[in-house]
Amino acid sequence: MAIKLYRMWALVERDLRKFFRSPALMMASMVFPLTQLIVLGYAFGGKIKNVNVGFVDQDHTAESWRVREAFAGVATGPDTFHVLNYNSVADALIDLRAGVIHGVIEVPENFSRRSYQDDRPKIALVVDNSDQVTSNSLEAEMQGVVDQLNAPAVTAGLPGPIALNIVEVYPYTEYIKYLLPGSIAMAIFIVAMIGGGITFIDDKSRGLHEGYLVTPIHKVELVMGLNMAGTAKGVMAGLVITFIGGMIAGIPRLWDPMRLVYLIVVVAIASLTMISFMFLVMVRVSDPLVPRAIFGVLNTLLFFPSGAIYPTQGFPLWMRAISIVDPFTYTVHALRNLLLRGSGIEGIYRDVLILMLFSTVMIAGSIALFKRQI
Repeated sequence: MAIKLYRMWALVERDLRKFFRSPALMMASMVFPLTQLIVLGYAFGGKIKNVNVGFVDQDHTAESWRVREAFAGVATGPDTFHVLNYNSVADALIDLRAGVIHGVIEVPENFSRRSYQDDRPKIALVVDNSDQVTSNSLEAEMQGVVDQLNAPAVTAGLPGPIALNIVEVYPYTEYIKYLLPGSIAMAIFIVAMIGGGITFIDDKSRGLHEGYLVTPIHKVELVMGLNMAGTAKGVMAGLVITFIGGMIAGIPRLWDPMRLVYLIVVVAIASLTMISFMFLVMVRVSDPLVPRAIFGVLNTLLFFPSGAIYPTQGFPLWMRAISIVDPFTYTVHALRNLLLRGSGIEGIYRDVLILMLFSTVMIAGSIALFKRQI
């Protein structure tokens, strides 16, 4: 059988014409590799900065004030951490377990006495070691501060050498546990992309939505119904990954009843948020190739800046700005509080409220943009 080159060229020409007739598809295909290059290039290996650390002074002496000034110098100089003052260790530990701060510095009440007696005064550092990268960076920076306090220039003010007593709140956290919340969020997003993006556009291109639009169904009912259907799919996918991934990673007390309730709430709200986001993105799209083309772009822009694989404190300012408006960020933070820190409602209610606000805004935008006519 003879091969006809002109027939092959005709197929190539047709595909090229179709490609160039879709500017959105062209832009997405070019933006994706650039986005991945830039985001991945900055998402790893950044120096941790602006980590919130609690400071509890139980001594209230001139010597403890010198210690406070030493840590304040790090906060205003290298910007490694930001010091928040607490009246008691108990209050600081509540915020530590809620993920508000990442460590607690405690100056005990006998600090000055042991300093002048040359009896190895100690400063306690309680770290949130569920985040190994941040805790390791914080421990290294704290050790540097202690070394400065023990230097000859400071020894006259602090006669006894200071020892740093590090207390880890949680057992050692393997990276697979640290990555699990991001994997759950990714599973929900993939379902949102397929169920709320690709399927929606494919159904529209096949004329399925024309059957809806000739009925008396209001567009609000149609948008809400499609979002709720997608949310149900996201909840199933998210919970399956939560349970299977949790067992593989060895998450302790995974089947605790209250934790399960909180997990279901977070997964449900995250599913609604991501489905409504995808619906808003696709509500005016007609080309079935567009959602497939932008999948990689959205994946990179949402997953990596969320802190799923590296703390957001190590990002440059522009990536931290993305993380603030990224629903992945709040999903990962809430799931990490539940799965790694074992916190309750105090660790997730802010994230849940923000995700609900996201959902409300995006559903309202989808309703406003949805075209009721055929």
